[in-house]
Amino acid sequence: QVQLVESGGGSVQTGASLRLSCAFSGYTNRYYAIGWFRQAPGREREGVAAIDIDDNTEHSGSVKGRFAISKDNAKATVYLQMNTLKPEDTAMYYCAAGVFLNGLGDGSWSNWSNFRYWGQGTQVTVSS
Repeated sequence: QVQLVESGGGSVQTGASLRLSCAFSGYTNRYYAIGWFRQAPGREREGVAAIDIDDNTEHSGSVKGRFAISKDNAKATVYLQMNTLKPEDTAMYYCAAGVFLNGLGDGSWSNWSNFRYWGQGTQVTVSS
């Protein structure tokens, strides 16, 4: 059974940093990828970043240069390092797992419907 558990959210001020963690288990597909998504009230779920089994990464334009996704295979954990946080980064952050036979380069990772398994989410609140 695939399980994903997020942690590391919190309330911070503008310009601060946070690191989110996603502990995953039970996923054995060779073509899996782990993605981070966020959803603010009244807004659609947005793809933030993704990483595949070969550690290839993708980041959305809104976070590129500020956020970085990484993976520790020994700990079966994916991280999202978030720097220079802004109030517009406030959202519930979710990690998710899905299969990407063609890798992450075609942009399909940013579509939440391509991810089958989801964690429960962790809240990030950035105040000005």
